Amino acid sequence: MAEATSAAGMRTALIFAGGAAGLVSALFGVGGGIVIVPILVAFAGYGAKRATSTSLAAIILVALWGALAQGLLGNVDWRAALLIGIPAMLGVTLGIGIKRRITSDQLELGFAALMVVVAVALVVR
Repeated sequence: MAEATSAAGMRTALIFAGGAAGLVSALFGVGGGIVIVPILVAFAGYGAKRATSTSLAAIILVALWGALAQGLLGNVDWRAALLIGIPAMLGVTLGIGIKRRITSDQLELGFAALMVVVAVALVVR
């Protein structure tokens, strides 16, 4: 695992994570955990718990900007967004409770497993 060894290296990793998350988010509708978390863990030296939590905070800005831009283009189904978003808030609450009880290593393994399942599902489709 490469870690940012200086303030400049840390800043570079964070800026890269943000830019990559924005690009992937705009193209595929994803970006937070899939892009930011691995960059924070691999290049900024964050543990999995801190990386996932920091990613959630950063995604507020990415999601707001993307939703507004896509909304202006008429591409957002706001009713569906609410029907997804409100239960997602409950899911976050449940996830935080689970996250408190597991180690960073267990969280990293679970995240890696999720990414493998998603990759296989995309290939199979």
